[in-house]
Amino acid sequence: MDESKVAIVTGASSGIGLAVAKRWTERGGRVALIARTADKLEAAARELGGERAVAFPLDVLDLDALTALPERVAERFGRLDVVVNNAGLNHRGPVERFTPAQLAQVVTTNLVAPIVLSRAALPRLDRGGSIVQVASLAGMVPVPGEAAYSASKAGLRAFARAAAYDVEERGIHIGCVCPGPVDTGFLGDLEEVPDIVLSQPMISADEVARAVLQCIDERVDEIALPARSGRLATMAYLAPSFARKIRPVLERRGARNKQALLAARRRS
Repeated sequence: MDESKVAIVTGASSGIGLAVAKRWTERGGRVALIARTADKLEAAARELGGERAVAFPLDVLDLDALTALPERVAERFGRLDVVVNNAGLNHRGPVERFTPAQLAQVVTTNLVAPIVLSRAALPRLDRGGSIVQVASLAGMVPVPGEAAYSASKAGLRAFARAAAYDVEERGIHIGCVCPGPVDTGFLGDLEEVPDIVLSQPMISADEVARAVLQCIDERVDEIALPARSGRLATMAYLAPSFARKIRPVLERRGARNKQALLAARRRS
């Protein structure tokens, strides 16, 4: 890889975003770290090395600031090559539990913000540039109890797929990575996580980061992980009757996994 390449990574103060930034800098790249909390972001930049990582504290809900970000990054580093839209938000539970504004915030964070940043970055990306959207298996098959989240991630996949055709003549790649449950703080309170989510194998933030870099390097349209879970999600989406039949089985498996995870947390 050209060691001077520059990436923007949102949600970079922890979890998947920080794992992506670490892998990117380890291979010689430079990174603009984006997240709301300045202290955590500055600490991450110091950990990664001030010569290669720079903190840009920013809330992705501030769409004007997000629009101006690629120009700021290009001015700081002299170029821009990659954008990883990773920042996310999820409110778990029945839709009636949340206000309209709370549900809109999920969609703005997970779908509107990535669209805005992707579009704002395009003038700064040259041939060979790449945009990766971190979506979810919930965007491949809707998850009850995560309606707004599922809708936002499905929309993000659709945007990536369509926009990729729009920019392919310029030699710019747009792809998606769709992970299942990831062992990070984003999971939050396990009691609130739908059982069906935990029916799938838990993966690490570093596994997702490796998939993001694979998506960039190989210019892949979409990577679902675990791969078997991605195939199952595709089958469930294409055959709703099949999805209804297997749902009780998956929920029972997820409930067992949840209890095991809760027990492990209590012991730690």
